[in-house]
Amino acid sequence: MKPVAFFNTSAGVGKTTLVYHLAWMFAEHGETVLAVDLDPQANLTSMMLPEDRLEVLWSAGEHPRTIFGAVRPMIRGQGEVMTPHIETVDARLGLVVGDPSLSTLEETLSDAWLHFQSDAPAFHMVTMFSRVVRQAAEAFGATWVLIDTGSNLGAINRAALIASESVVIPLGPDLFSLKGLGILGPALRSWRTEWVEAVFRQTNPVYLPPASMEPLGYVVMQHASWKNRPPMAYQRWVEHFPLAYRDSVLDARAGSLTPSADRDPYCLAMMKHYRSLLPMAIDARKPVFLLKPADGAIGAHLDAVRGANLDFLELARRIAQRCGASLG
Repeated sequence: MKPVAFFNTSAGVGKTTLVYHLAWMFAEHGETVLAVDLDPQANLTSMMLPEDRLEVLWSAGEHPRTIFGAVRPMIRGQGEVMTPHIETVDARLGLVVGDPSLSTLEETLSDAWLHFQSDAPAFHMVTMFSRVVRQAAEAFGATWVLIDTGSNLGAINRAALIASESVVIPLGPDLFSLKGLGILGPALRSWRTEWVEAVFRQTNPVYLPPASMEPLGYVVMQHASWKNRPPMAYQRWVEHFPLAYRDSVLDARAGSLTPSADRDPYCLAMMKHYRSLLPMAIDARKPVFLLKPADGAIGAHLDAVRGANLDFLELARRIAQRCGASLG
């Protein structure tokens, strides 16, 4: 089971769309995939499930079939986390349902983080998402777990990243993502350092997640293209990413040897916007690369569908390779 978190502090870069499509792509190529929605906005859940199903899941008492319902007993001091309900999206694709009620846990997890290095109950609290992910993955038989996170540096995201072994950073081709890297990178490194120190202090932990939080690279999202390159308005920001990623995320000085973005080994992909395909895919409730003529994908749209399939397949293969695995 390989848990990969997708994390960025900038909203609107296409992070959730990326998780959604990669989950489908891994599943389409024979992997058993569990998507875990740990963003209180629950956008991944709303992409995967119809509104009438969400109404049932989010109005049923204390939400027993969501991620919030799974951790509620521990939050209330009434016991351990529960194995979460897994919503079947497709034969090989399951979802741990997100819940806007997760936002109420920010203060609780923030307090726990202040003491988790030396306090066993606080350590147990901070690692609760990891236990939920492990139990869900075992129950579903998942080979891959893709975790969607919120767009901030809050305590919920810190706990979410502890549930991951690897981290992919989606970036928009703009100034906000560039500046965001300068904030995200040091925070991620700090969290990893604090986690290592906390593990060192634990004498008999109930459960010890791997939580390596290893950065796999970045993905440039939603650029328009001309001759397979972003236009100059976007390119000026994209070309800053290789150095910023090394400085902020890896804490490694590269100087004049930094490659261009299209040659950067840490750039996992430069994904196109796909424009009108996305509304079409939302209506059909499927990823863009599975759209058919019956969904409205005809002519140039159908060519774009084929291109999207190749783009997401190549990205999925690169992520698998970075995780020491392969994808057919």
